[in-house]
Amino acid sequence: MTSTMRMVYGLLAAVSLMACAPDNGEPDLSATRGEKLYFQKCASCHGVDGKGGSAPDLTTLSAQNRGIFPRNFVMSVIDGFNRRDHPNSVMPEFGNEDLGPTVQVEDGGATTPTPSDLIALAAYLESIQR
Repeated sequence: MTSTMRMVYGLLAAVSLMACAPDNGEPDLSATRGEKLYFQKCASCHGVDGKGGSAPDLTTLSAQNRGIFPRNFVMSVIDGFNRRDHPNSVMPEFGNEDLGPTVQVEDGGATTPTPSDLIALAAYLESIQR
């Protein structure tokens, strides 16, 4: 199993656990939280159903990636990290905003601080794949 796959499975496990956890002051990583964020930040361009509008369809990301949801890529696009070399990109760099408290995500023994809202938004996008 590659380190990327371990990270994806780790994130999925964290999201699953957080979706079932009672409110204990921990960040909400659930797809439900991600859906709220999607409607606040993304739906005006990507459409209320994620199928596009003035921006690309977000419901076919897995299909475009051999059936595997490209979680790390999606989070880097939302954050703006992989678009910094493209100054004409229309999509805002949400990484410049407050994306919630960071959560330590383990990947091959190393941890990476990842904003909780970024994880939740990716979980929602994964849930709308067709």
